[in-house]
Amino acid sequence: MRRRSKKILARYLILVAIAMFAVIYYALCIRSPIRESVNFIVSSGDTVNAIAKRLDKQKIVFSDMAFKMSIRLQGGRVQSGEYEIPAGASAWKIAGMLARGKIATMRVVIPEGLTILQIRDLLSGMSQLTGDVECDDGRDVCDIADGDIFPDTYYVARGTSRLAVLDLARKKMLETKNKWLRMRRNPPAPLRSWDDVIILASIVQRETPRVSEMPVVASVYLNRLRRGMRLQADPTVIYALTDGYGDMRGEPLLRGHLKIDSPYNTYRNNGLPPAPIANVGAHAIRAVMNPADTKYLYFVADGRGGHKFATDYESHLKNHYDWREIKKLNNPDINFENR
Repeated sequence: MRRRSKKILARYLILVAIAMFAVIYYALCIRSPIRESVNFIVSSGDTVNAIAKRLDKQKIVFSDMAFKMSIRLQGGRVQSGEYEIPAGASAWKIAGMLARGKIATMRVVIPEGLTILQIRDLLSGMSQLTGDVECDDGRDVCDIADGDIFPDTYYVARGTSRLAVLDLARKKMLETKNKWLRMRRNPPAPLRSWDDVIILASIVQRETPRVSEMPVVASVYLNRLRRGMRLQADPTVIYALTDGYGDMRGEPLLRGHLKIDSPYNTYRNNGLPPAPIANVGAHAIRAVMNPADTKYLYFVADGRGGHKFATDYESHLKNHYDWREIKKLNNPDINFENR
């Protein structure tokens, strides 16, 4: 009888232990009052008790005790930052997020071909970033200029400062430059340095959005430089006209604009402009370093998003005439005589 009683008691205790484990597992790992995702900020210096009380008060966890127990079982510490807690997240999952610092992130896309002024405007419009886009404390990012930024997609924590994003993009361009220097590859003549490559790449970047065209456009400008011809690149004139902003904001580029007195006006000055006119991506850099093998000296828009290329001025004039006719068909109410 005693043996039987002991077996029954042992089974009962096992069942009680299983039940208790199930209750604790449900309370910590399954139960959740969250019906939709919610943002929660942990500030530097916040204690676990203070965080647990706020989570409970905001009904993010059903019990502050459940959260504190979950944190203790996962190391007992939390990391500051902004967290995006998903719907259905349990106290255990939330504690794990805070313990491992799985803060909310955002995607910052810096398109290729933008100027520094345009990039600053872009970042200023991103409400999940913080701080100003200007600084005066002597950091490297304070003196940032066109050609210093590497356009790319960056993933940063929500609340990251705008200057930190600029610095991140600046450092990536510096890494790109250092990698190129380590390769010790000579740029195509008559370019002599990394700076020359980036200046020409910025013009190529602004001339065409088509990656397949970039090596051909680069070859045109290199051929002109080798012959001592002026580049006559419209984007450099636009850069001068807009004081470095790089966008005419819907206004047309007129023939009279080509006479602007500026070192960036490649219709009046020989050689490359003094500095880049935009921030360039890998495709434009690669196009300049590996240009197409052509004899082209001219190109003009083809009216379909691309360009027509020519080796002689007569062919270029015909291509230019075709482009003007396409423009007239698409815009019958506009006078193109001065454009």
